[in-house]
Amino acid sequence: MVKKNKNVVAVIPARAGSKGLPNKNILPLLGKPLIQYSIEVAKKAKLLDRIIVSTDSEQIADISRKSGAEVPFIRPKELAADFSSTEDVLKHAILWLKENEGYIVDILVYLQLTDFFKKSEWIDQAVKMLLEDETLESVFVAYPDYKNYWKKQGDDYVRITGGRHMARQLKERVYREDTGLASATRAYIITEQNRRLGDKVKIIENDEVTIDIHSEFDFWLVEKLFRERPEFKQYLSG
Repeated sequence: MVKKNKNVVAVIPARAGSKGLPNKNILPLLGKPLIQYSIEVAKKAKLLDRIIVSTDSEQIADISRKSGAEVPFIRPKELAADFSSTEDVLKHAILWLKENEGYIVDILVYLQLTDFFKKSEWIDQAVKMLLEDETLESVFVAYPDYKNYWKKQGDDYVRITGGRHMARQLKERVYREDTGLASATRAYIITEQNRRLGDKVKIIENDEVTIDIHSEFDFWLVEKLFRERPEFKQYLSG
């Protein structure tokens, strides 16, 4: 086991409002509130000191505590609006712990509760990399992709990746950030630079199926995979 002399805290944001799927953060999935799955994954990680849920809802706070997380504060309403940034929510949690408990967060692990299917080993792997290499600022899960991407720029479309079409095996990889599955960042990047990720990073590559629940279909699909595909049953107990 790596020697740990840093305070490592996981923060799971969970506001009450949701336009696409009302109350999705606590909707029951096979008998458990959605948020409980992320808390259980975090509880299995070996390198976390604390698991904190940041919420504006007393109901979510109560469910989170029963699931094994801390809810030391109720998030201010101005940080729970539709366009509130995740970075501001994480920064608030770090500063609240410092100002109210005198507790200094060194490494913050961000988990998005709607992201399925997380693994506790990703959390430990990300934290371990930061503990072993002081020059690293962030480590996060990402999906390796080989497709060509474009964006709209004014009335035109501009290529972002890829120059010509070729066999997949010959293409250069691009990576899709999946920080909600697991990311670990030194706290000062968030509090001083208001960024989720630093510049010196490493990536944990994941090419397995993951789903970010935003709709009824997403919810149905996760439940169906749990019920019908044996390889997904491992996630039922975190």
